Amino acid sequence: MPVIVIANPKGGVGKSTLATNVAGCLAAAGHAVMLGDVDRQQSSRQWLAQRQRSAPGLPAISGWDVAHDNVVRPPKGSTHVVLDTPAGLHGKRLDAVMKMADRLLIPLQPSLFDIQATHAFVQELRAHKRGHEVKMGLVGMRVREHTRANEQLHHYLSTLPLPVVAWLRDTQNYVQLAARGLTLWDVAPSRVERDLEQWAPLSAWIA
Repeated sequence: MPVIVIANPKGGVGKSTLATNVAGCLAAAGHAVMLGDVDRQQSSRQWLAQRQRSAPGLPAISGWDVAHDNVVRPPKGSTHVVLDTPAGLHGKRLDAVMKMADRLLIPLQPSLFDIQATHAFVQELRAHKRGHEVKMGLVGMRVREHTRANEQLHHYLSTLPLPVVAWLRDTQNYVQLAARGLTLWDVAPSRVERDLEQWAPLSAWIA
């Protein structure tokens, strides 16, 4: 069962936006997808609950199964797992994530703080004992074309030893859809045509 982890120790880089849409992409392709958080708070359940309220007929995305002994595990029959991770992911938490991960996506925005945090995180991942076993990629988030910040981000990412899987633009589509528990694949394609085009290489990467 492929486990796709979305991780960056810095908060506010778009991890949850990326995780929910990765799950939506896989679910739309007919996979039995579980979306969850690595920590016990399981905040993804709020988004999943909103999804069920908004439109019960959407492609199913499940959350963790929680046993009586508080052990969490993917529901029976799951074919793909997408894991969102909390800020400050280091040490034992990072070890646990790397032990589970088959693929790892690192989102970041065009800001100096994101670049600095991501640089150190990539070094930590590469030095990890499973650093050469987990397939890793970078995703530029909230990118505004023809800006100096975007140019700087492109230049910086070209210096890292990981591929840039996709560049996702700064748009309210993600915000509005998330508020309803939806993803790009849950609305008319004409409404999010440009975003789906940007997701094409990322969809292929996670598939």
